[in-house]
Amino acid sequence: MAAMSLQLTVVSLFLLGGVLTFPLGQESCHPTKPDMLNVHLVPHTHDDVGWLKTVDQYFYGDRNDIQHAGVQYILDSVVDQLLKNPDRRFIYVETAFFYRWWRQQSSSMQQTVKQLVNEGRLEFVNGGWCMSDEATTHYSAVIDQMTMGLRFLNETFGPCGRPRVAWHIDPFGHAREHASMFAQMGYDGFFFGRLDYQDRARRMMYREQELLWRASDSLTPPMADLFTGILPNGYNPPEGFCWDQSCDDAPIRDDPDLEDYNVDDVVKRFLAIAEGQSAVYKTNHIIMTMGSDFQYENANLWYKNLDKLIHYVNAQQANGIKVNVLYSTPSCYLQELHRTNLTWALKNDDFFPYADDAHDFWTGYFTSRPALKRYERISNSNLQVMCNQLEVLGGPVSRRGPFGVGDSKTMKEAMAVAQHHDAVSGTEKQHVANDYARRLANGWQHCQVLVSNSLAGLSGSTAERIYCDNLNISVCPLTESSKKFSVNVYNPLARPVTWPVRLPVNGTAYVVSDANGKSVDSQVVPVSPATREVRRSRGFAVNELVFQVQAPPLGYTTYSVSLVITYEHFLQVTFDPDTGLLSSLSNLETKQTIKLTQNFYWYNASDGNNVESIQPSGAYIFRPNSSTPFVISKTAKTESIQTPAVQEVRQWFSPWVSQVVRLYADSRALELEWTVGPVPIDDDLGKEVITRLDTSIQTAQYFYTDSNGREVLQRKTDFRPTWNLKQSEPIAGNYYPINSRAFIKDDDDQLTVVTDRSQGGGSINNGSLEIMLHRRLLYDDVRGVAEPLNETSGIFPKGLVVRGRLLLSLDRPASAADAHRPLAQEVVLQSGLLDARMTGVCGLPLSAALPPAVHLLTLSQWDKDSVLLRLEHQFQSWESKVNSQPVTVNLQKLFTTLDVLGVSELNLSANQWKDEMKRFSWTPESGTAHLHLSVPSLQHIRT
Repeated sequence: MAAMSLQLTVVSLFLLGGVLTFPLGQESCHPTKPDMLNVHLVPHTHDDVGWLKTVDQYFYGDRNDIQHAGVQYILDSVVDQLLKNPDRRFIYVETAFFYRWWRQQSSSMQQTVKQLVNEGRLEFVNGGWCMSDEATTHYSAVIDQMTMGLRFLNETFGPCGRPRVAWHIDPFGHAREHASMFAQMGYDGFFFGRLDYQDRARRMMYREQELLWRASDSLTPPMADLFTGILPNGYNPPEGFCWDQSCDDAPIRDDPDLEDYNVDDVVKRFLAIAEGQSAVYKTNHIIMTMGSDFQYENANLWYKNLDKLIHYVNAQQANGIKVNVLYSTPSCYLQELHRTNLTWALKNDDFFPYADDAHDFWTGYFTSRPALKRYERISNSNLQVMCNQLEVLGGPVSRRGPFGVGDSKTMKEAMAVAQHHDAVSGTEKQHVANDYARRLANGWQHCQVLVSNSLAGLSGSTAERIYCDNLNISVCPLTESSKKFSVNVYNPLARPVTWPVRLPVNGTAYVVSDANGKSVDSQVVPVSPATREVRRSRGFAVNELVFQVQAPPLGYTTYSVSLVITYEHFLQVTFDPDTGLLSSLSNLETKQTIKLTQNFYWYNASDGNNVESIQPSGAYIFRPNSSTPFVISKTAKTESIQTPAVQEVRQWFSPWVSQVVRLYADSRALELEWTVGPVPIDDDLGKEVITRLDTSIQTAQYFYTDSNGREVLQRKTDFRPTWNLKQSEPIAGNYYPINSRAFIKDDDDQLTVVTDRSQGGGSINNGSLEIMLHRRLLYDDVRGVAEPLNETSGIFPKGLVVRGRLLLSLDRPASAADAHRPLAQEVVLQSGLLDARMTGVCGLPLSAALPPAVHLLTLSQWDKDSVLLRLEHQFQSWESKVNSQPVTVNLQKLFTTLDVLGVSELNLSANQWKDEMKRFSWTPESGTAHLHLSVPSLQHIRT
């Protein structure tokens, strides 16, 4: 076919893969009455994909001593009850559980369920593998887990299985980027249950609990517009109307001959609740969620009483009561709202931070379980970098080759589960966190076989490959014990990348050469004492070999190392000789200098010890008992190492806090490698550990954080864009999720901090930016997990030790994004590194590097003959004079190793053809309705 070029719109996503679907018809919705208040009852269950029990324990109903919950029994019971009355409805959300249940059913039962879906009696909402967290997830992983769940529904149920509504009833705050993604996936609306108590009070007063969310400042409206509804009771039923086996509410007793007849009372109470709810919503339609956590295990209890409730309330219409109650679903409810043709309040920011009371800010989980958060981020990189890309480039041999049978499916499922709002969020019990980590490790083992097969096919070498998974603590058995070895490096980005490699060794001098035999400058530096302490007996290297490697776009190369130079520096750092702390940072290219002091502190966590009125800090909630943190040390003991390749200042603040300030040659970022732990609790005080950067930048209370690693939002201390905030927690109430970066700026300078995992932070004082690194708490925060956040293990019996990196860049504000956008992608999709017994060759699957504005988001095998490709414009419309402009990419000429036979555009989640995706059009209060344009596309490449 002729070469085909596509115009990339700013911050739009262009993807490939998927199957044809069509919108579900509305004939399954029960009729409503225009002259009455229509009460839509939505039977549902909320099934956490891990929380107090593991995924397996929840599915099978195991460990009911922890929590009585068995998902397989819920689905068994619901299907049985739906068949008994065609009026009944039910919605289901978590595809991870439904997929398991479906595989266990007989073909006849599967046909029965398909009929229920086709008739609209069983409706899927959201449809992702899980209900993802919105603060601590990266957008690339969210897209993957949504695609996995929606693909299963698409291929199993066809058009009627495609969800039209996004449903995030439990996450603890809501990200603008999630709303943008849902809009680009084709959803007509979005419903959630949690928002700040002050925000809810104002919205109830002005009847703005249903609104139009404009979820991008770069995409042309209504491309990222999403109708959003806030549910009235979180996701629970109205008080007094819970009829699950886990509830204590009285059933409807409708035999008038019995003494305890209560129909009149039930109807009266229900009508009062409906009237009260209608007063704070905008239309003559209201929604009630009839269900909660792991309910409907005995669905007969619910449906028998709901049938009666509908019958007896509607019977009052004959007496002039204008209330109509019906079984419904979120999509049917949304359809009725759309038919009203009203205008809706417009929102442009997000729903962070979330507080459910004056001193109860859910900002602690932004940092909870920092080691799991980092492992999830590394696993995402391994999946995208190693598994997905090399499976495509290696072809069929990658899945079955000289190293055995490999697959990426196990890793994809583990990563999908890890996006759950009680997984990467760090709000699960300890044994559940261990299970998430085990799943990720198991998935990586399957991927390693695939990667080895792929590299063998690409290089022609079947040499054994050793994967160094513990380089962060300087452990790699091969490099520690070998006099000669080779290093394969793989670049997952669609542009050339140079980055430093640090390998644990025991020699003092090495010769390093690239794939062409050219000598590469290298240095040997001693392993830091903090590293030796952390790794204990797992490694014995005394030194680290440091050298810079280069790899082509989407390609690999090999470096040879044997036992037996000019660099340019762009940054300059100064230290106070009296304190050992940082004192300034300079960009030598732009001739910028700022005052910069960095230190470590801890907040004393409120514990609520024997005081019921005090809200303690816990896995969810951050509640310091003072606005002034304790400094760990006002001075740092230092040690300097300077070589042409790298300069280091090693700082010791206390026996449990240390840091290496590191500046690589040719790098435009300053690396702060921190090590924190075990956090001491001998004083019986829970501690929330932060690092704080104090600068001379005049921020005027403004700072900036990213949304799920993608677009950046402006923040202001003690301020909310949509209501007049009454600040009751000056620290926790100013914390926001930092997924990949945060920055502060004035007219002249911008300091950007790129993180290696999701963390919480804020700018409490002018010119300051603080980031929480670690938390060790002694009390539960009474939000359900029933366990203090106190991580210990066999490796760290005295408490968890965590290591991480912050990358600092100093730039002019007008050009800062040109540096921090690609830097953040390099950190998220870290280049693959493994050691081999013999030298390989260089691969060049891309014909040329992609333009700087374009990021290769996904390259994954879709089926035997198709590949899923996602390209994204990674710059916001306002942040770069150079890179915020539209870019054209020629897909026909993009790859050298793939013959592009055809391209088909789909939506972001790969479950609808782009040109057939239609969404409801909504009118904001300040404007008019727009005709819906197609959303960013997804390309389906046949090879």
